[in-house]
Amino acid sequence: MDNEPTLGFLLHDVARLLRKRFEQRAKESGLTRTQWQTLAYLSRNEGIQQGCLADMLEVEPITLGRVVDKLEQRGLIERRAHPTDRRVWLLYLREGARPLIEQMHVVGDATRHDALEGLSAEKRRCLVEALSMMKSNLVAACAQTNDEEALNG
Repeated sequence: MDNEPTLGFLLHDVARLLRKRFEQRAKESGLTRTQWQTLAYLSRNEGIQQGCLADMLEVEPITLGRVVDKLEQRGLIERRAHPTDRRVWLLYLREGARPLIEQMHVVGDATRHDALEGLSAEKRRCLVEALSMMKSNLVAACAQTNDEEALNG
């Protein structure tokens, strides 16, 4: 029996350990991983609808609603009414979030440094290329499956 980890298990373990190490470094901020993720995605998508952000984060809208409530209470983000649809909220960072975003970048850089220690620049480039290709392949395969289901269903 082969004791080598499968690709899926290895990727899962690496992702889990990256999150764990990030959380260890970021714990003094008082933010949860989900709150960090919300701020990170929002920093790249300001003005996004709350429901769209929930889709991006792959969480239920009600779950994101609670996260947004807490971040809003801390003065880190704000909800603004949509100009034409009063049922929709648009999300924006507040100035108090900007230093935390910078801190998150520093923590992320340090975490990546921990993970990539001992890999040459060439191996790092190859790793990123391979993972990017895998992601593209899987995105295409998932889209093809969705298209086939739409035609058959």
